[in-house]
Amino acid sequence: MSNRQIGTIVLIIAMFIVAISVLFTNNLARQLQQEERRNMAIWAEATRQLVLAEGDADIDFVTTIIEGNTTIPVYICDQEGNVLASRNVKKDSQRIGKHGPIEVQVADGVTQYIYWDDSRLLTSLRQVPYAQFALIFIFISVAVFTMLTAQRSEQNRLWVGLSKETAHQLGTPISSLNGWQQLLAEQYPDDPYVPQMRKDIDRLQMIANRFQKIGSEPELKQVDVIPVIEETVVYMRTRISNKVTIDDTALQGISRKVAVNAPLLQWVIENMLKNAVDAMSGEGTIQFQLHENEHELMLDISDTGKGMDIRTQRRIFEAGFTTKDRGWGLGLPLAKRIIDQYHGGKLLLKQSELGVGSTFRIVLKKPENG
Repeated sequence: MSNRQIGTIVLIIAMFIVAISVLFTNNLARQLQQEERRNMAIWAEATRQLVLAEGDADIDFVTTIIEGNTTIPVYICDQEGNVLASRNVKKDSQRIGKHGPIEVQVADGVTQYIYWDDSRLLTSLRQVPYAQFALIFIFISVAVFTMLTAQRSEQNRLWVGLSKETAHQLGTPISSLNGWQQLLAEQYPDDPYVPQMRKDIDRLQMIANRFQKIGSEPELKQVDVIPVIEETVVYMRTRISNKVTIDDTALQGISRKVAVNAPLLQWVIENMLKNAVDAMSGEGTIQFQLHENEHELMLDISDTGKGMDIRTQRRIFEAGFTTKDRGWGLGLPLAKRIIDQYHGGKLLLKQSELGVGSTFRIVLKKPENG
């Protein structure tokens, strides 16, 4: 059962508990309200008898009933609505209760009216469902937060473990390739492909080092970010289809310093270029654009590929989601993690249109001194 299904079940159970509690509390409050109305009818009669009692009458029982009301706010009013007396009411209160009136004939042609409010107990009882709802809401929020935190922590451990294992597995073939490349360089010193092999082996070693460092805090340095990007573009040009054009003219002749980890940023650019080539099926144009404001540097990477529908756009940064026949769906999520968490920036899909292409944006923070 997935965490989402568990969360849904917990929410349904909580809402059921709240509904039952509200029904039970409302029924109890309704019974208590009826009981208070009966008590007020008795209290009104006791008040009438007290007013009409003659001097030698025994009024102890009547007084006991009247004095016994210590919780229900009561107002005795005349025919014009003026408050003549009150009980369990704050001083200087001129309002009358919301319940009533009960008519009390205190003399021939003289009628008084008794109004009352809910007792403190009844008022508190009516608040119980809201308090329960608040407590359950807090409980669910804490539970969901804990579940998401645990899930995120587990994902982080999975990322780190997978990355370090990948780096470890790459170690042996890289060592072998180093040996073979040195042997070929000695035997064929003039072969133009041998230096290219050296570049690819060095690149492979750098990739292994990147994976080895996943999980540790990367070191950020203030560097001119344009050469870092251009180095990746130059490397990729010789390793993709010659039917793909990478237009980086917008980056030429400028300099922008940003705090980055150069190897990790190059990995992100490389991943974005590979995705763009795949989206265009090996034929089209990839264009770089640079925008900036006072605080941010924004690098847009656009392709003329097939674009994405809304459903795909919403899921492209989910780990494990892929539209390719082969692939783990880890490239974009890891790239976003590198930019968002390690660099404090943003990697986002700026726009995408089916049959037209997509534009991704990398946002990096400028140094405070500009």
